[in-house]
Amino acid sequence: MKKIYTLLSIIFIVCIIFFAQSCSSDQNRKEVLDINIASFNLRMDTPNDGDNAWPNRKEMVNDLIRYHEMDIIGIQEGFKHQLDDIIEKGDYAYVGVGRDDGADAGEHSAILYKIDRFDVIDKGNFWYSETPDVPGKGWDAICCNRICSWAKFRDIKSGVEFFVFNSHYDHQGKEARKNSSILLLKKIEEIAGDQTVFATGDFNAVPDAEPITIIRDSGKLIDSYLISEQKPYGTVGTTNSFRLDAPMKNRIDYIWVTPDITIKKYGVLNEMQYGRFPSDHFPVLIRAVQEKAKQGKI
Repeated sequence: MKKIYTLLSIIFIVCIIFFAQSCSSDQNRKEVLDINIASFNLRMDTPNDGDNAWPNRKEMVNDLIRYHEMDIIGIQEGFKHQLDDIIEKGDYAYVGVGRDDGADAGEHSAILYKIDRFDVIDKGNFWYSETPDVPGKGWDAICCNRICSWAKFRDIKSGVEFFVFNSHYDHQGKEARKNSSILLLKKIEEIAGDQTVFATGDFNAVPDAEPITIIRDSGKLIDSYLISEQKPYGTVGTTNSFRLDAPMKNRIDYIWVTPDITIKKYGVLNEMQYGRFPSDHFPVLIRAVQEKAKQGKI
């Protein structure tokens, strides 16, 4: 009888230890954000592109996005009907407005996201100008209104929340590009504070240009190209001008991240089919991981 009592006591103690360890593990379990994020200038739909016009490219774009399992894509130059061509299958939705009127008119800097993976908690837009709350162009920009669309997402899988800011800087105005970086950093601070941020976009500036050094030197955001654990894939340059013999050396499309993000891999997807590119820009794709300790209750 004494042996049975001793055995039961040992079993009871082992169960108590196991339960305590389980509670401790539950208390400190990890929420892991593991996503594929892209920046992709679609090239606007214009008949002037001839064989490279959108109707001849849209299937390639759709296939590329889904083959590479892009969870979130910062789009530049997309008209509403181009975005609709991408989301018509029902697996993606987007946030963002047209830069011309704050509704549907003009190019969008929209953010596409998988609807079964993310909830949109908040969203908004601002324009790169001295009056960012209304549509317009700023500083020495001549051609076009320039817009940034942003969203706060919750990853349904992990529960992790984060922001995405997606931009398209002016291609002509030097002062406009510089001040756009200053405004972007200001808005990120106002909207996201110290929370996780991804900033995608066509910044129309190479890495040593002032608009890029302003962001890099801020300490708020890091160029994902520079911190990829794997060697960056593809060409350094992110544009091709629809030419197979293009130099492909100028890196003007970026994905910036806050310091809490680990970049597992970074790639410039130099894909083409039958001698034709999906856009005059290559998509930039990263796999990003963030771990956070989640405090639970015993």
